[in-house]
Amino acid sequence: MLVLLPPSEGKASSGRGAPLKPESLSLPGLTAAREAVLTELVELCAGDEDKAREVLGLSEGLRGEVAKNAELRTAGARPAGEIYTGVLYDSLGLASLDTAAKRRAARSLLVFSGLWGAVRVTDRIPSYRCSMGVKLPGLGALGAHWRSPMASVLPEVAGGGLVLDLRSAAYAAAWKPKGEVAGRTASVRVLHAPTRKVVSHFNKATKGRIVRSLLTAGAEPKGPAELVEALRDLGYVVEAQAPAKSGQSWSLDVLVDEVH
Repeated sequence: MLVLLPPSEGKASSGRGAPLKPESLSLPGLTAAREAVLTELVELCAGDEDKAREVLGLSEGLRGEVAKNAELRTAGARPAGEIYTGVLYDSLGLASLDTAAKRRAARSLLVFSGLWGAVRVTDRIPSYRCSMGVKLPGLGALGAHWRSPMASVLPEVAGGGLVLDLRSAAYAAAWKPKGEVAGRTASVRVLHAPTRKVVSHFNKATKGRIVRSLLTAGAEPKGPAELVEALRDLGYVVEAQAPAKSGQSWSLDVLVDEVH
């Protein structure tokens, strides 16, 4: 099982660990594309602060994020699972998983990123600010920048099993499963059952709990149909729509009564 996650907008501080080693990150086929983004982002943020803030879409209150980006090559690095915070990651609670569940998380979770493309939760990275929606002056839109390298690397990473896609739209645009990989991919929405509407906060929280439930239970569904059964066994209310034709993904709606 491969679980595709969005990053969090807010991030923990880099800490005092050893600096980033780009060549040590997982998915080495993304190294050149990562280096291109990293180089331009550091140069941008080391120059005109107001221009950098405009490009990154940062408010005046987030001015400090520009200086942080300028120091990415020398800042301390920590496991990505510690860097990413926010509602989904709070509900996932990686730090409190038991040893076996942590091993499953290290093997199955992949976090998408405007800067890194995608990383494992065990990859050591510094804290940064660069969303997939950013358009850098030199490289252009990051979503487009990542499509080609992702298309080369991700199908092999997906292997032959289930792909559980929990990404938001901006990050989903960087890689869309195709062909037979799409047929074993399940995209999930979380809906407030009485209104059947997506509510951002509990959408993220429920996705975090879903991943935690699967990791804790040691569930290893082989495909979308088995995932539906596993989630129902874990107490979730799931409506599933199988693809109408080959090359399309499954769509799962998880219904939640209470917003929390």
